[in-house]
Amino acid sequence: MKIQKKNDLRQKRRWRIRKKVTGTAERPRLSVHFSNKHIYAQAIDDGEGKTLVFVSTMGKELREQNLKANVDGASALGKSFGEKAKNAGIKKVVFDRNGRKYHGCVKTFADAAREAGLEF
Repeated sequence: MKIQKKNDLRQKRRWRIRKKVTGTAERPRLSVHFSNKHIYAQAIDDGEGKTLVFVSTMGKELREQNLKANVDGASALGKSFGEKAKNAGIKKVVFDRNGRKYHGCVKTFADAAREAGLEF
């Protein structure tokens, strides 16, 4: 019961954020998702409904590093995402924290992506 209420409140926060945050071709939406074991990040063009760049801790290039869904993993994935986005020609993004507080892993991921050259 308590877990269901927590999930419902998080879903409401997601909807509230998504009403305001949309990605375009010039400035895609950077959506980040943290599960218990892995981190997933993608740049999405909501106009066409296409994913432009995708990185996760399960990807080939990051699997050897054995990253987890913690602050260290978020930092490494943020750097990797920033580099991959720059190679794809993306400089500016809109950050979608997916209903989570801008604190801890989310903040570390965002700071690492900024250091890699993304603007948001």
